[in-house]
Amino acid sequence: MASTKTNEFQDMLPMMANKLGGDGLIRELCNGFALLMDRDKGVITFESLKKNSALLGLQNLRDEELMSMLSEGDLNGDGALDQMEFCVLMFRLSPELMEESEDLLEMALQHEFKANSTR
Repeated sequence: MASTKTNEFQDMLPMMANKLGGDGLIRELCNGFALLMDRDKGVITFESLKKNSALLGLQNLRDEELMSMLSEGDLNGDGALDQMEFCVLMFRLSPELMEESEDLLEMALQHEFKANSTR
């Protein structure tokens, strides 16, 4: 059941990006971070994730699954997610957004390569 909730979220992120644009999506991700973070520490901890996960419909996740989410996103190894780590994790969890980003990067690089080769 938990994977269904995650898949629904993954499917929603590209739709949100298309509807809100880049700035709007980042703003919404920041709002999501604020919902999940520990107010005193300013980061998402295991405790704050467990306490607030129901706000995102993730109340059925086991402790091991929550710890796995934290571990996957914890780039600096401090055991918590700061705002940037959270946003990066959300993008990584959305294969469709990652594909779109890779396609846009490839197009930009090809355009830049063509522009430089004609000089």
